[in-house]
Amino acid sequence: MDYVLIALGITLLLLGIAGAILPVLPGPPLNYGALLLLHATAKYHFTDRFLLIWAVITILVYALDYLIPAWGTKKFGGSKQGVWGSITGLLIGLIFFPPIGIILGPFIGAVLGELIGGKTSTQALRSGFGSFVGFLTGTLLKLIASGMMTWYFFKELI
Repeated sequence: MDYVLIALGITLLLLGIAGAILPVLPGPPLNYGALLLLHATAKYHFTDRFLLIWAVITILVYALDYLIPAWGTKKFGGSKQGVWGSITGLLIGLIFFPPIGIILGPFIGAVLGELIGGKTSTQALRSGFGSFVGFLTGTLLKLIASGMMTWYFFKELI
């Protein structure tokens, strides 16, 4: 049974790393699930404190991933049209133009959203830049958290 749990854990780790980049998968929660699966084996265990700390980190990173891009857009002068444009651009980029669309989609979407909302091109570009910075920051946080959980999984396994 341990081999099944470990294999499922490794699968969750791979999906979690992909989810740190792809917005359709919840990266850090999948990685945390892998830690829980390894903990459920007979041989490998983490302390309760370790699991609690990583649960809190996972929740915080997951919540911040939704707040940071909107904050970045707002911080750089964006409006609701820019935020919605960023989200729409991300989805279109992800579906039709991966992988570059994942990076450029939020920027282009935020700019178009601001232009449709009546902002000047300078204001729209600034908002798009804020969306891009927010997206990269959120992705970086997810990659760090997912990477660390992956490292702890294999450290415990070895």
